[in-house]
Amino acid sequence: MLIRPWDAAGEEQALAHVRAHPFGQLIASGRGRDVPVVVPTQFLLAGDRTVLLHLARPNPVWAAIEENPRVLLSVAGPWVYVPGAWRAEPGTDPRAGVPTTYYSAVQLVCHAEIVADADGKLEILRAQLADLEPGAADPAGLSRLLPGIRGLRLTVEEIRGTFKYDGHKDAGHRARVAESLAGRGGPGDEAALRHLTRAASEDGRP
Repeated sequence: MLIRPWDAAGEEQALAHVRAHPFGQLIASGRGRDVPVVVPTQFLLAGDRTVLLHLARPNPVWAAIEENPRVLLSVAGPWVYVPGAWRAEPGTDPRAGVPTTYYSAVQLVCHAEIVADADGKLEILRAQLADLEPGAADPAGLSRLLPGIRGLRLTVEEIRGTFKYDGHKDAGHRARVAESLAGRGGPGDEAALRHLTRAASEDGRP
């Protein structure tokens, strides 16, 4: 993906976003395929360099991973549309403003290890449940279902993050857009406001 210098996320910020949004697209290109296999999935970022998840055994992603264990985990969103009028410079025709979309996106380039043994799959399930549903029953009680799934352990090799919120504009511009976002209050607007507010704080300017 395109990452402008002013939108680039640091590693800590990118990983924090992944932890806060533990659902993404697992992409496996395989070898010699016309299109990659793309799987929407829940996952757990365990530490900074390990991702754990499990998928159904019939999933087509397994064959692609066996062909090529280098995969991409993409976590995109939230996003908001910003009308051109909001971005027009003061004193200019609002119709001349250029619209854009604000969004957050992180991609983790990983090496995938398939976990097929029962103990390994239980370890992954326990870790995911401890994160999502603390106090849930031990998945060992569902051992009859284990043959129907396989686990994945992803080792993160590269972190790419972009937070596209007009980082190249001045604080006054971002403040004007923030005011309009606050007034609209639509889906995703609150997340965009947090990014704009953080940027203003880092600028050391109102």
